[in-house]
Amino acid sequence: MSATRLLVLGGVRGAGRANGYEIRRELLSWGSDEWANVNPGSIYHALKQLTKEGLLRSYEIPDNDAGPPRVDYEITEAGAAEFLRLLRGAITEVDTRRPELFSAALGFLTELPRDEAIALFERRLEGLAEWRAAVAPHIGESGDRPLDHLNELLGWWVHSADTGAEWTRGLVERLRNGAYVMAGERPPASPPPPASPTG
Repeated sequence: MSATRLLVLGGVRGAGRANGYEIRRELLSWGSDEWANVNPGSIYHALKQLTKEGLLRSYEIPDNDAGPPRVDYEITEAGAAEFLRLLRGAITEVDTRRPELFSAALGFLTELPRDEAIALFERRLEGLAEWRAAVAPHIGESGDRPLDHLNELLGWWVHSADTGAEWTRGLVERLRNGAYVMAGERPPASPPPPASPTG
């Protein structure tokens, strides 16, 4: 799974229809070049590749009064399904080698219905517990080598699993308590304007 693929599909889906520059500007405004190594070249490459795969649809816009020629993109039905598949996988899969996938998924958290998001984060909790259980017994083991600094790495992984689980439990609780406007929910209605004073 690629964070760039998830980010570009999600960016186009959120925009409805946008050109490469607009998608690039949006994703870079998230700082994705820093935490996901998403650069302008990889965004444009992903747009072309996803179009080739039938996950995006492209529209050639000729030179006109609004500006120079450009290509607009919109997501296809298959692209929307792929986006949701990637999003679900990035939430549930605990992959210490690619933390940018989970970061990208958090950027699209509200694209999921509330109950589904809660269930996915509960599955992540199970994954974190499994990862911790696999690592923790090896702390203090040395085998044929003297006890060394590699135990610090194992300790860091256990600490990361513990703090990740604590944070995830907090998010699940916030979601249960109604945090955020999730997919399929209407934003709260604006309060009516104050009545005009009469006099």
